Amino acid sequence: MAELAGSSILVLGATGGLGRHLARQLADAGANLTLTGRSQQALDELGIAGAHVAGDLTDPEFPSTLVALAVMAHGRLDGVINAAGVVAFGPVAEVSDETLDLLWTVNVLAPIRVLRAAVPALALAKRDGGTPFIVTLSGVVSENPTAGLGAYSAVKTALAAYHSVAARELRRQGIRVMDARPGHTETELSRHPIAGETPKFPTGYDPAGVAARIVAGIVGDEKELPSSAFTDIAHAEEHTVPADPVSTNTDAHPAVKMAAAMPLEVSAPVPSGDSASSARSAASPASPDSADSAGSPASPDSADSSTSPASAPTDQGAPSPAPQPDHNDAEQGRPDDVERRD
Repeated sequence: MAELAGSSILVLGATGGLGRHLARQLADAGANLTLTGRSQQALDELGIAGAHVAGDLTDPEFPSTLVALAVMAHGRLDGVINAAGVVAFGPVAEVSDETLDLLWTVNVLAPIRVLRAAVPALALAKRDGGTPFIVTLSGVVSENPTAGLGAYSAVKTALAAYHSVAARELRRQGIRVMDARPGHTETELSRHPIAGETPKFPTGYDPAGVAARIVAGIVGDEKELPSSAFTDIAHAEEHTVPADPVSTNTDAHPAVKMAAAMPLEVSAPVPSGDSASSARSAASPASPDSADSAGSPASPDSADSSTSPASAPTDQGAPSPAPQPDHNDAEQGRPDDVERRD
């Protein structure tokens, strides 16, 4: 079994809706963390001890810098968790080159570069008696490519294929590679795509529960976590928010006018933030889907706030879908099976 206490773990996308839960649970288990995200302020506001490194995952040099800083901070590197990513919706014939490039760079090239940079340090940890690991989140769309998410499904499938090969090759060096494929998870990533319109999803998994399952997989030396490994995770709670007022014809029947004047509420997922204040803020009519200050793609996990310009959101927590097999990846659902927003 992997020992988390005292281990050195690098977490990408640590300010995201899923990454923050992973970071907290690892910290609670006694791990020494190196956390990265787009915003230095968002990293500091997590309140999690460790080395905080803001930077841009689209920068080809940043992954090797991250690994070097993690080793410098804690003397070694025992594990890497990639919880960073971006999502885009839309028909395959309408996805722009710019969107394709960003999906590929953040969701595939960055994790590949991080793995490549981390292998020497992880191999050294194994020789020193450790149980090194790499965790990625390709999500359920890598198992079931989803209509309306063709480009996103493609890059996540590529990521899963790469790590499948890496798992076989790195096993010889004692490095375990684990791919996690949870269904739709209630974080902010899917509500802030880099392109396209977010469809309405059924309530997804509780991100803390998904994070706990991934941590359990790390401790238990599991080789992969397919979508079926998350079906026992509870769904996020829902709360109600005021519905938009309905306008009525002045000549309508009095009963219709009375019904239109009644205050109505609609259900919405409880935000995945960590305080009651964030839940109250998200429940306000002005911003029912507002992101928490650190975990939303409004302040994603792959660009530097100090040393490099913000060029791309990277918050994986990935989206991830509901227990239904047709739902999409780390935070999506099937756009052709659900009602789209007006």
